[in-house]
Amino acid sequence: MRLRVEDLHDHPLRPKLMMPKSAKGGDRNRAEKKLEQYSVPITVQLAARLREVAKDRADDAPLFLRGDGSPWGDNPGAGYHREVKQIVSAIGADPDATMYALRHSSIVRMLKANVPIRLVASLHNTSIKMIEKHYSKYITEHSDDISRHALLHHEPPAADNVVALARGDLARLAVTA
Repeated sequence: MRLRVEDLHDHPLRPKLMMPKSAKGGDRNRAEKKLEQYSVPITVQLAARLREVAKDRADDAPLFLRGDGSPWGDNPGAGYHREVKQIVSAIGADPDATMYALRHSSIVRMLKANVPIRLVASLHNTSIKMIEKHYSKYITEHSDDISRHALLHHEPPAADNVVALARGDLARLAVTA
């Protein structure tokens, strides 16, 4: 909810949002950390919707507003639960799902798509250590499919393409080759 209109980088092929960091991990330099941003790619379709929402608003205006047009304020988590529950119910998903579940599903989708864990961590403002801590037990469920691609494939030769050669045939083949 800290995103501003200027944080939408609306490139026609590679749009992105410049996300503010969460400043987790202790209170050392917390104010400075909150000013830092990191790039998160978005779809062209989402960029078009955000462009429409942000139309005619100042660059420093909030990108996301409440349903009534008012800003979310300093503690958006205190007020969005009802709206999220309505949205989640409207799409037929579990109404007890939280906004944090969207982050988890994003991390899992990227890991299953073989996006390097360092990149997944960066895009979600977390560390490799935290991803491994919270997702290791689930990652192994999908490791068979990923590692199977790296196995050697020892297939027996087809019976119709094997020809027996006599000793003399082998010597003649070596001379002609």
